[in-house]
Amino acid sequence: MRRPTKDPHARPAIATLERLHMELGGKLLENRQMAQELGEQMLHIEAVIKMLDPTFNLARITVKRRKANGWFKRGTLYRKALDVLRTAEQPMTATDIARKMLETHNVKNAGKTEAQIVAQGILRGLLSHNGKGVQNVAEGKPARWTLTDRG
Repeated sequence: MRRPTKDPHARPAIATLERLHMELGGKLLENRQMAQELGEQMLHIEAVIKMLDPTFNLARITVKRRKANGWFKRGTLYRKALDVLRTAEQPMTATDIARKMLETHNVKNAGKTEAQIVAQGILRGLLSHNGKGVQNVAEGKPARWTLTDRG
């Protein structure tokens, strides 16, 4: 049996695939360099923001860099958090609500970071609906949430 590279008809295909492989490798290097440059640009922007307003919370910006959770559809976290609060006997933190939701949906492979992403999404929804269905009953942090009389 002859090797495919010895076949004169396969030679152009192999040469083309080789060239494509080299081009993709080059693109990988370019993208790594571009990622580093973009990261440096983001740091410069954050520095300028801090110069203009030293009290500005840069953590609000970094939320947009996070990936969405893979267990709940977009826009359903708050509704599912309300379901958990309806059955809760006492006020709960966003982290407690997230753990309960993941437990209810039989999600066992959630790491600490992924569970925290779910909790942050829940907290964002609770904060935007504070006084309109839910209320913060804790004096300090972490905030503990319960349903209002209307909820």
